[in-house]
Amino acid sequence: MRKNILVIGGTGLVGKVILRILKERNPNYNLFIGSRQLGNTANNLVIDVTNPKTFDSIINNKIDLIVLCTKDSNNEILKFAIQNKLDYIDITKPTPDLTIAYDLAIVNKQSINSCIIFGSGWMGGIVGNLVDFMEPDKREIQETSLYIYYSIKDLAGKSSANFLAENVCKPFIVYKNNKPQNVKHFLNSKKHNFSFEIGKRQVYNLDVPDLFILNQIEKIPTVSVKMTYNSKFITSLMGYFQSLKIFNIMSLKERQLMFGSSGNGDQTVFDIIIKTQDETKSVSLQSVKGQAELTAFSTVLHIEKVLNDALERGVYFSHQIHSSQKIYEALNSYSTINLKIS
Repeated sequence: MRKNILVIGGTGLVGKVILRILKERNPNYNLFIGSRQLGNTANNLVIDVTNPKTFDSIINNKIDLIVLCTKDSNNEILKFAIQNKLDYIDITKPTPDLTIAYDLAIVNKQSINSCIIFGSGWMGGIVGNLVDFMEPDKREIQETSLYIYYSIKDLAGKSSANFLAENVCKPFIVYKNNKPQNVKHFLNSKKHNFSFEIGKRQVYNLDVPDLFILNQIEKIPTVSVKMTYNSKFITSLMGYFQSLKIFNIMSLKERQLMFGSSGNGDQTVFDIIIKTQDETKSVSLQSVKGQAELTAFSTVLHIEKVLNDALERGVYFSHQIHSSQKIYEALNSYSTINLKIS
C-alpha cells in the first residue's frame, strides 16, 4: 500500500533535503509538500500552521504521516494529528517549546491512537541513539557532554538563528547531579579538542533539547552542551558580548542579523563524551554536507521506521523508536557521514 507523507515546511532548507532523500530511498512513497503558498503540482498543499481551516486538505488527501519542519508555536498541527489519529514527527522545537508540546501530548496520551514523535534533539534527535549505542545501560552513565562545531559557512535555516536571537539574553537549564542550574549562552567557556582534525577550541554554553531529553527522560545526572564556531574570533566575540551584556542593549533585529549569517555549505561536527564510574567513552560524527543533510537524513530514518515497522501507538522521542545499533549502522553507511569511536 502506498504511503502518503506530508512535509509541512517542505519548501524550506531542511524540508527540501528530506524530500530529496525520501525520493531517492523510497520511490514508492507519495510525497506532499505543505506551505503557506500554493505550489505548481497537485501534491503541493496550502497549509498554514496558524490557520487550522487550511488543515482540511490533510484529511482530503488521506495523509498517513505528518512531518513538521516549520515553527508551530501553538501546536495546532500536533493537536490536529492527535485528534485525527495521524502519525506525527516534529523536528523543529527548541527546548522551551518542546517541553510544552511534550506535556500536551502526555496529557492526551490515553486518547492517542497514532505515533507522536518528537525528533527535535540535535540533528534530528540522534544524540540519544549514539549515547545508547556507546552505553546501553543509562544507569551506568554519570555524565554526558555534547560538543558542537558550527560553521558559519554552512547552509542554515532561520529557525536556529531566530531562537538564539530571541533567547541569548535569557537563562536556560543544564543539569549537574540532577540539580538544574541556570546558565546563559556563550558563557562558562572551556577548551575541547574536537575530532576530524579541528583541534582545540574554546567552547561555550548552548541550549539544545538534548539537555532536557538526556536528564529528564533518560535520567542521566549531569548533562551539558557547549559549542564553538569555525571562526575562533567570532567564538570569542560572542563570549565577550555576553559577558559585557552587549546582547541586552541590542534590538531583536540586530541580534537576528548577527546570528542569521549563512554560507553556501560546510561540514558540521559534534562529539559526545560519556562518563561512567569506570571509564570515559566518546563518539564523534562529521557530516561533510553540513547540518541540513544530517538533520534531514536522521528525519528520513524516523519516517522509515514509523511507516515500515508496526510501532505501538504512543508518545516518543525519536531515539526511543530505534535500535541504536541500526541507527549507528545507517549513519556509518551514509556516504557523507563519518563516525569515530574511542
